[in-house]
Amino acid sequence: MRSTESAATRMLARWRSERGSAPAEWALVASLLTLVFLTVLQLGFAMYVRTVATDAAAEGARYAGLVGADLAAGEARARDVLERSLAPEYAEQVSAHYTDYLGVPAVEVVVVAPLPLVGLLGLPDAMEVKGHAPREELLAQAQG
Repeated sequence: MRSTESAATRMLARWRSERGSAPAEWALVASLLTLVFLTVLQLGFAMYVRTVATDAAAEGARYAGLVGADLAAGEARARDVLERSLAPEYAEQVSAHYTDYLGVPAVEVVVVAPLPLVGLLGLPDAMEVKGHAPREELLAQAQG
């Protein structure tokens, strides 16, 4: 009976020992750190995509607001910025129209694009950004 008790005591001592637990702990911690790193990286990428879309809308509005330019030129400029900076899928839904912004005649360009969740893949039409710019007019046109 004594040999059984000593074998059970030895087995219990092995189970309580922390020997060999470092690799298991490292695997758990490394997987959590990797998940946190990839989440922060994807959040930064989503913010970059939103910033580029906002810049493209503003650039398109500024371009369409120039004297002699039209709405189609502003839409084309916004699409060009999106296609060069991101991907063609982000330039599919770009629209422009004339409006009053804060009481000033203006051009508004609207970009509707996917919100990236994993790389460039994401929810379609989940992000909408707008860019505004004043409409330039020649002094002779404004007075006449």
